[in-house]
Amino acid sequence: MATVTITVNGKKRSAAIEDRTLLVQFLRETAGLTGTHVGCDTSQCGACVVHVDGKAVKSCTMLAAQADGAQVTTIEGLAQDGALHPVQAAFREHHGLQCGFCTPGMIMAAVDMINRYPAGLDEETIRKELDGNICRCTGYHNIVKAIKAASDTMRGMAQAAE
Repeated sequence: MATVTITVNGKKRSAAIEDRTLLVQFLRETAGLTGTHVGCDTSQCGACVVHVDGKAVKSCTMLAAQADGAQVTTIEGLAQDGALHPVQAAFREHHGLQCGFCTPGMIMAAVDMINRYPAGLDEETIRKELDGNICRCTGYHNIVKAIKAASDTMRGMAQAAE
């Protein structure tokens, strides 16, 4: 057993865990944050994407002990003061979801993608970057539209802040 302390969505959480505990298990079972989904357990689907120290990570393939001392952001930590994050708002506005199972991982991957491409994104780049995220419902068209719209919005917000 190991004791880990992980700051999740700005709140420190400490727990004694088994050495084999995955980060996704820590988030869902120990922290009680069930927005991060377990889809495949093999790093294929992307439903479990969270941000660890600002970078997108598939939490089903990372041990919780590896995140000891890290800052983790989950889908529950994106909205601020009751306002949806621009990516969440774009997914809602552009119908970027159907059943919703992949949505948290898609949104977390999209936020990371937009942060890495601050000058903006085109459809080809978005589709290439989504390679590790699977949606079995939508065909990706509206997901791509939502990410493009969010990228444009966030780029505009950054320019206005300058």
